[in-house]
Amino acid sequence: MQKWTALFKEALKGEDQDYTSGSIRRAIVLLAIPMILEMVMESLFAVVDIFFVGKLGVSAVATVGLTESVITIVYSISIGLSMAATALVARRIGEKNPKAAADTAFQAIALSSILAITLGIVGFLQAENLLRLMGADEQVIAEGAGYTKIIFLGNLPIMLLFLINGIFRGAGKPAIAMRSLWLANGINIIMDPILIFGLGEFIPALGIEGAAWATTGGRTIGVLYQLYHLFGKESQIRLTAANLVLEAKTVLTILIVGAGGMGQFLIESASWIALTRIVAGSGSIAVAGWTVAIRIVIFALLPAMGLANAATTLVGQNLGAGHPERAEASVWKAALYNAIYLGSASIFFIVFGNPIIGLFNNDPGVLTIGREALFVLCLGYVFFAYGMVIAQSFNGAGDTFTPTLINVVMFWLFEIPLAWFLAVKLQWGASGVFWSVAFAHSLHALVSIYIFRLGRWKKVQV
Repeated sequence: MQKWTALFKEALKGEDQDYTSGSIRRAIVLLAIPMILEMVMESLFAVVDIFFVGKLGVSAVATVGLTESVITIVYSISIGLSMAATALVARRIGEKNPKAAADTAFQAIALSSILAITLGIVGFLQAENLLRLMGADEQVIAEGAGYTKIIFLGNLPIMLLFLINGIFRGAGKPAIAMRSLWLANGINIIMDPILIFGLGEFIPALGIEGAAWATTGGRTIGVLYQLYHLFGKESQIRLTAANLVLEAKTVLTILIVGAGGMGQFLIESASWIALTRIVAGSGSIAVAGWTVAIRIVIFALLPAMGLANAATTLVGQNLGAGHPERAEASVWKAALYNAIYLGSASIFFIVFGNPIIGLFNNDPGVLTIGREALFVLCLGYVFFAYGMVIAQSFNGAGDTFTPTLINVVMFWLFEIPLAWFLAVKLQWGASGVFWSVAFAHSLHALVSIYIFRLGRWKKVQV
């Protein structure tokens, strides 16, 4: 017990480590603990946010669900660039070249900032049309357009928070990424009820728009904390004036690797938008139930992503150091640990799904839809565990094309057509969407494992 306590404290301290030698299990633990805690806070934010918004009614919950379906495209671009930054920074750190790692970090930040500002302006100006495109009725648009505008207004800190944390993870500094997200989302959780419901005579109740301002404010402070560490601390990844120069070759490499990552997540995001649009055909009650269930699912999946991110860093750094077999062994260990965790989570949600859904909204229709969605999605959790670790391992190697191709086939050519067929042609309604997600993600994991075992990812050069 004392040994594990010491290891836990060491992981939280975030001191520089060499992950290309020594115990693989120890390396996974040192990386995974702060990454899991980082994702726990992100998942806690998702649940707390919908808990408070749920008190405003079905229209408010539907607004959040529809807005996030669109804003997920923005997240996907940021995550794609973050994947490129993680892979490239990890390779340079594995090669013992911290100057090149810092150069890569600046190029990624500059590129992400340009894209974030552009997309934020477009989303702000087209908020009503985006909600309408997603199938929102006029009441939802009237009540929720302000929320959507504010979320897009805060697009820059949202994207940078993802991107810079990817840089820290690639450098083997997950503790800084963890602290920045805890700070950002901790502030958001505190400010959520204050800005949504008001605080006496001091702060007026802003309703659903208060949730958007809390998110934007919290994540802005998180980014400022990240920049403080990038510019002001001695570590393996530190920006100085010498790094603040645009390099066309590095930017091009980030775009090439990031394009696969962006495409990968845009494909998955677009599929979620399509699925939400199909669910919307069953009405706002169905959207609200789907939204609550997805938030609960994310609560479990995001910590699992922490383990997947640990594999990403280990793959990148060990390939950079010339140890492909160690990289592969790290992936299988991380996937096994992830399967144990998500398998346990699925049992918990299946047994206690009804009271858990009821914590967020007690509308009978929302309870029925949410309970069914949670049960069906949990059936594929163990497959999800392996699928996300394998996909992130490809990304850590700089091979973002392979998981992108898998996503196209699994989500666009299989999941969406299946969801439409079950929901519309067979008239299963929203239930058809739930089952299509469980089937598609399970098949996605099996295909990913098969391709991973072929070993072509070990030869990727970035």
